[in-house]
Amino acid sequence: MLQQQLRGTGVALVTPFTSSFEVDYNALGRVIDFVINNGAEYVVTLGTTGETPTLSKDEKKQIVLYTYDKVNNRVPVVVGIGGNNTQEVVEELKTFPLERAVAVLSASPYYNKPSQEGLFYHYKALAAASPKPILLYNVPGRTGRNLNAATTLKLAHEVPNIAGIKEASGDMAQCMQILKDAPANFLVVSGDDLLGMPQIACGMQGVISVAGNCFPKQFSNMVRHALNNNFVAAKTINDQLLAGYDLLFAENNPAGVKAFLALQGLIENNLRLPVVSLSKDLYEKAKDYLSKL
Repeated sequence: MLQQQLRGTGVALVTPFTSSFEVDYNALGRVIDFVINNGAEYVVTLGTTGETPTLSKDEKKQIVLYTYDKVNNRVPVVVGIGGNNTQEVVEELKTFPLERAVAVLSASPYYNKPSQEGLFYHYKALAAASPKPILLYNVPGRTGRNLNAATTLKLAHEVPNIAGIKEASGDMAQCMQILKDAPANFLVVSGDDLLGMPQIACGMQGVISVAGNCFPKQFSNMVRHALNNNFVAAKTINDQLLAGYDLLFAENNPAGVKAFLALQGLIENNLRLPVVSLSKDLYEKAKDYLSKL
């Protein structure tokens, strides 16, 4: 069922802030409407793009509740809950408001660099505790440890409630191995905007995207064309977005996407430390790119 619900473009939502760095719910509402009205198939709240490391537990819960209400069943909602303290993540899975979520996206533990066996048992514990299906999230560029194909496949085949993976290793050989040997009902989506189109060609079922916040129409159309095996049309759109992808990730995420959203009048360009706004030179390049897109 998740393979139907979460096929296409999922948007890893930003968390807009006011000038005093409070959560800006009005702006969040505008972003949610913007991405849904422009074709996103689902949204992901509390992903890394939402600056979750700088949000309090109470803020996280309020953001989840607001997102459910604003989305109002128009599209499915996935909630991000992860961390490097397994027991704490287990507690959050038991206490967070997950009734209206279709799945939980859980980034693998960062900094403490567990072995593959440690990663397996971490996710096994999360799957046992979660009231919703777990989507693995492999992003070694941020966590410092790759969840390899063998571990992903072991989790997929042996652990009930592990329903899919957001794969952002950038390793195409690893991705193809997972796609080749995963169970038929295991959801595999890209976590890399730049590689989304070729990874769909390999068999992935969509992308959980950063670019979908600020280029939702173009990006979701590109993904749909790719999923329909219309790669000529997909490539035409993707080629237009290549320079945009570069600007999104030139300094850090979500500085790039927040700059683009601010330029479109949807949010204020504020980020919580230690992340800062896009530098002036890149901001001007973003403005120029947007005017031509």
